[in-house]
Amino acid sequence: MHMKTGVEQSVYAILLLDMLPDRAVLPGEAISQQLGTSATYFQKLLRKLVSADLITSVPGIKGGFKLKKKLEDIRIYDIYLAIEGQQTLYSASGILNDMLELHAEDQCCLLSDLMEEAETAWKSVLKRETVAYLAEEMKANRFKNKLESLQAWVKEKMVV
Repeated sequence: MHMKTGVEQSVYAILLLDMLPDRAVLPGEAISQQLGTSATYFQKLLRKLVSADLITSVPGIKGGFKLKKKLEDIRIYDIYLAIEGQQTLYSASGILNDMLELHAEDQCCLLSDLMEEAETAWKSVLKRETVAYLAEEMKANRFKNKLESLQAWVKEKMVV
């Protein structure tokens, strides 16, 4: 399984937006710079997060983005779905059928059930955890000291 970096970038963008005071927004370009990604690529991610009702876009010169939901209400799986979409991680390609020269009525994939079980377990973990959990981990963990400089950066870049 390979997940695109857009999910990771989106999670951290949401953590940045959580640092904003009420009525403030953070420009998408500033977020993309902080995350080290291209602004045009990141705008696409932000649009997906807006479409999923996770964040809000405020248009205009003093525009930007802000959270639409509380971190406690945003599950990691919600972000995954917004960025990656509804898709299964495994799709049988018919290799076993070719190897055994099976007819259409006999075709099968030995891996399908196992992969479905693994995917269900993986999704249940992502559905269980919220971004609030990650925010608490960031505050309580070894990053505690670095958090102040990141909060200062948000304050410098935010638009009120």
